[in-house]
Amino acid sequence: MDFWGLLVRTVIIYFIVFLIMRAMGKREIGKLSVFDLVISVMIAEIAVIVIEDMSRPMMEGIMPMVVLLAIQVGMAIIGLKNRKFRQLIDGKPSIIMAKGKLNRDVMRKQRYNLDDLMLQLRENGMSRLADVEFAILETTGKLSVIPKESKDDQDHDMSHAHQSELGVIDDNKNGSSNIPPKYRFETLPVPLIMDGKVQDNNLTQLEKTRFWLKNVLQEQGVNDFKEVFLCTIDHKGRVFIDSDRKPRP
Repeated sequence: MDFWGLLVRTVIIYFIVFLIMRAMGKREIGKLSVFDLVISVMIAEIAVIVIEDMSRPMMEGIMPMVVLLAIQVGMAIIGLKNRKFRQLIDGKPSIIMAKGKLNRDVMRKQRYNLDDLMLQLRENGMSRLADVEFAILETTGKLSVIPKESKDDQDHDMSHAHQSELGVIDDNKNGSSNIPPKYRFETLPVPLIMDGKVQDNNLTQLEKTRFWLKNVLQEQGVNDFKEVFLCTIDHKGRVFIDSDRKPRP
C-alpha cells in the first residue's frame, strides 16, 4: 500500500468535504432536515469510497460531491422564496399536544411513542404533562414545548412602549384569545405573512380577513404586504411584524 499516497488523498478529501459542508450552511447536525441528512450521508459515503480505492481517480469522487452540493444549494435557494416547496422537502411540524391534551392520532401517524415524549419533555425541563400547553414535533425530530402560563404570567404583560419597539401588537384587547377554539395549529406562532406573501389559508382558519390584516399593518405604518418579511400571531392573539419600515412609537 502506498502509505504517503493514502495520507495525501485522505487530507485532500477531508478538506474538500469540509469546504462542501461549510458551503451547505450552518445548521447544527441535530437540526438537519431529512433532505440535508441524505445529502450529507451521500457525500460521506463517496468520500470513503474515494479514500479506500486508491486506483480510483479523485475526480470521480470530487465531481459527485460538487454536484450534490449544487443540488442542495439550488433547492435551498428555491425554498427561500417558496414556502410550499419548503414544506414539500422538509415536511410540516406535528402537534403532539394541544391545549394540554395528547393527540394520539398524530403520535400514531409519526410512530412517536410515550417514552419518546417523556424523554424529550425532560430534555425541555418539563417534569409534568399537566404543565404543557403545546408540544410540537419539528421536522428535525426535535420537540418544541410551550408551557402553560402561571397566574403571574397571565397578569403580567409587556408595556405598550416596549411592544411598539419590537413590532409586537397586542390585538387581544379584551384579554381573550383571538384564535378560534377549533383552530388546529400547524406552527406556533401562526404565520400570516411570509416573504411578503399573505398566508390566506391561515387567515381563513383564524376567521380573519386581509382587510383586518391590512388594518393591523397600517397601525405600524406598513401600507403594503410586500414590505413585510414576517408577520405572525400567537395563541394569545399577539401579532409580531418584521418589515422594512420601523414601527411607530
